[in-house]
Amino acid sequence: MSKFSKKKSGELPPVSTASLPDIVFMLLFFFMTVTVMKDSSLKVENVLPNANEVKKLEKKDRVIYIYVGKPTQEFQKVFGSEPKIQLNDKFANPSEVGDYILAERAKKSQELQNVLTTALKVDKNANMGLISDIKQELRKVNALKVNYTTYEGDAFRNLQ
Repeated sequence: MSKFSKKKSGELPPVSTASLPDIVFMLLFFFMTVTVMKDSSLKVENVLPNANEVKKLEKKDRVIYIYVGKPTQEFQKVFGSEPKIQLNDKFANPSEVGDYILAERAKKSQELQNVLTTALKVDKNANMGLISDIKQELRKVNALKVNYTTYEGDAFRNLQ
């Protein structure tokens, strides 16, 4: 009799699935913490113009968005077809822009309050008078960093 037994065959041992639920829940918690929910739905038609010189914003947490454009079909019955200002999920007048900026600035941390950028997502067919009114309100609340959101492309395509 020998002291050592020989292997019966070259079979691989079964894979242990004991840690599989832990891995699944770890991935679930990771995606739950990293995913950012959409904060507003677009209620205005927003066809952005083209521009030659485009620079991408680095830090999106320092941006406050203001949308300007003609209301979508479902809102045209109530608000008409003239370009409107959308702040978060509601339509606003130019006089409400300053209060909105101050409220959004107050939500941010103290370090970010001085470096906030206001991004105007303006439809290419919007009136410049409305944009001028928005800029006047931004000046009143000292929100002087303004960004116009555009698509990269030939600026002459805006004339069509």
